[in-house]
Amino acid sequence: MSAEDNIKTLNIKLPTAPDPVGSYVATKIVNNILYVSGQVSIDENGNLIKGKIGKDLNLEDGYNAAARCALSITAQVKKACNNDLSKVKSCIKLTGFVNSIDNFIEQPKVVNGASDTIVKIFGDSGMHTRAAVSTNSLPLGVAVEVDAIFELN
Repeated sequence: MSAEDNIKTLNIKLPTAPDPVGSYVATKIVNNILYVSGQVSIDENGNLIKGKIGKDLNLEDGYNAAARCALSITAQVKKACNNDLSKVKSCIKLTGFVNSIDNFIEQPKVVNGASDTIVKIFGDSGMHTRAAVSTNSLPLGVAVEVDAIFELN
């Protein structure tokens, strides 16, 4: 099935792809590679998902926050591809940043929320390399931020 079919089948509602709020672009295409700037955790109502995993939020909350980042990534990809997700050949890499306490060691399980979501949407083309990194703070106090690299047809 296509990414659009998967979105419909899974009843996924993509958020609006916002314009950046700083001195950068949300996406950039170089040759056939699409780079997506870091997308922060925002819930379905447009509110920031804030907090530190292991203190304010648990592992499941972090997983869900990362999944929301993946939906924002997909929205940015769709916008960059003129609303045509069939232009995506594959997801190359995700990098997930997890706002967590010092002794939290489950960052990969948190970032699985983003990875699982990308694979659900893009199928085998969504399989990617990845890094899951802990940090002591993220912009605006969000729980998770994920950036992405895609290959286009």
